[in-house]
Amino acid sequence: MALLDSTVVNVALPRIGLDLHAGLAVLQWTVNAYMLTLAGLILLGGALGDRFGRRRIFVLGVVWFALASLLCGLAPNAAVLIAARALQGIGGALLTPGSLALIQSVIHPDDRPRAVGLWSGFGGVGAAIGPFLGGWLVDGPGWRWVFFLNVPLAAVCVPVALRHVPEVRDPAAHGRFDVLGAALGALSLALVTYALIAAPGGGVSPAVVVPAVLGVLLGVAFVAVERRRAEPMLPLSLFASRQFTAVNGVTLCVYAAFGGFFFLTVLNLQVVVGYSALGAGTALLPTTVLMLLLSARSGELGKRIGPRIPLTVGPLLCAAGMLLMTRAGVGAVYWRDILPALLVMGLGMVVLVAPLTATVLASVDVARAGLASGINNAAARAAGLVAVAALPLLAGMGEDAYRSADLFSGSFRRAMPICAVVLAVGAILAWTTVRSDVLAVPETPPPAPAEAAGAARPEEHPCGPCRPQCTYHCGVTAPPLDPGEPPATG
Repeated sequence: MALLDSTVVNVALPRIGLDLHAGLAVLQWTVNAYMLTLAGLILLGGALGDRFGRRRIFVLGVVWFALASLLCGLAPNAAVLIAARALQGIGGALLTPGSLALIQSVIHPDDRPRAVGLWSGFGGVGAAIGPFLGGWLVDGPGWRWVFFLNVPLAAVCVPVALRHVPEVRDPAAHGRFDVLGAALGALSLALVTYALIAAPGGGVSPAVVVPAVLGVLLGVAFVAVERRRAEPMLPLSLFASRQFTAVNGVTLCVYAAFGGFFFLTVLNLQVVVGYSALGAGTALLPTTVLMLLLSARSGELGKRIGPRIPLTVGPLLCAAGMLLMTRAGVGAVYWRDILPALLVMGLGMVVLVAPLTATVLASVDVARAGLASGINNAAARAAGLVAVAALPLLAGMGEDAYRSADLFSGSFRRAMPICAVVLAVGAILAWTTVRSDVLAVPETPPPAPAEAAGAARPEEHPCGPCRPQCTYHCGVTAPPLDPGEPPATG
C-alpha cells in the first residue's frame, strides 16, 4: 500500500489539478501533505509499535491509511484532498516501520533471509507496477481510483495480519513518548514548506516571511528539546559519529534531487511531451526495473570496494541523467530523448542507494542500527518534501505553468540543472567525508572500547557492522526502513 501510494499519486497530479481547478500549489501540497506527516511521525510510529505491539500498530496504520485513502478519493475540493493526504501520512507512519520489524521479530533466523528476500522483492514489484497501475486508473475510471485502490488492499491485509501474524513487543521499550519533539519537528517542516510554496504568489510579504521565520525558530526549538530530553525521538548523540552525520548529509542532497526530479518529470511527460497518464507512468519504469535487478549486486560491490566510490559516482551519474532529461521537450522521441536519461539515472541510483543504506547502518553501533535507519529515512523524506516545495520557486514556475507546455518546458529545463548541482554537492561530500573501510568487518574482535559520546564506531563492535536487510530492491522515494540485525546474528 505504502509503496504503491508513493509512486501512483504523482502520475495522477495533472488530472487532479484540472479536475479540481487547482494551481500548482495544490499539486505540491497533494504530495507534501502526505510526506510531511509521514516524515514527521515515522520515528514515533516505530516507538509506538515497540511499546504497544508491532502487529497492533501495523494493523491500526493499515486501517487508518485505508480510511484516509477513501476520504482522498471522495474529496470534493482541494482543501479536503490535502487534509486527507495529511491523514494518510499519519497512517503511513504507523504501518511503515512495522513490516520488516515483524519479520525480524517472529521468523526463525534460519528462515529470515528468505523472508527478507520476499519482502524486498515484493516491495520492488510494488514500486515497479505503481506508475503503470496509476496511469491505467487515471486514464480509465479516473484519478479517484488511485486512492480507492487502497481500500480492498486493506480489507485483505488486516484479517491476514490478525490471524497469522503473532504479536510482538520490545521488552526494553519504556519511558515517555517524545510527542513534543514530534510536534515541533512536523510544525517546523510544515511552516517552512508553506512559505516556500506560497512565495511565488506572495513574494516577500508577511504571509510568506512570518511562517518562514516561525518554521526556523521551531526547528531551533526542536533541536533544543531533543538535546535536553532523557529519551528523545531524535537522539542527537548519534551525530557524534562523523560517518553517520556525513552519510545523512549525502542522503539529504540525493533525495532532495530525487524528490524534485520525479515530481516534475511526471508532470513534464504529460504536460510538455504529451503522454497520457499511463504513458508517463510506463515511461519511468526503467529506473525501477534497474533497481530491482541490480540492487543486490550493487550492495555486494559496496562491500568489496567500500562505499566511498559508489557514493561519489552514483550521484554524478544521476546528475548526468537529469541533465540529459532536459531533452524531453515538445516533440521528444522516447528512445532518443527520454530513455537514455532514465537509464543513466537508474544506473546512478543502483550504484548509490544500496551502499548508502549499508553505510548508514554500519556507521553506528549494532544496537542503534534500527534507530539510525529511521532517522535516515525521515531525513530523506524531509529532503524530498522541501525540494518539492522549493524547486518550482527556484525554477520560476508559476501557478498555472502546468497548464501550458511552453511555460512548463522552460521551467523544467531550469529545474534539472539545479537538481544536478545538488547531486554534485552530495558527491563531493561523500568523497571528502565517507571512509572506504566503513563496511569492513574486523577479523578478530577488538577489546571492549570506552563508551564514546553517542554511538560506537562499527569496527569497535564485536559483531562488526550491521548489514542492511534491503537485498533485492532499495527505496526510490526514501531509503528502506531497517530494524537492524539482532545482536545474536550480527
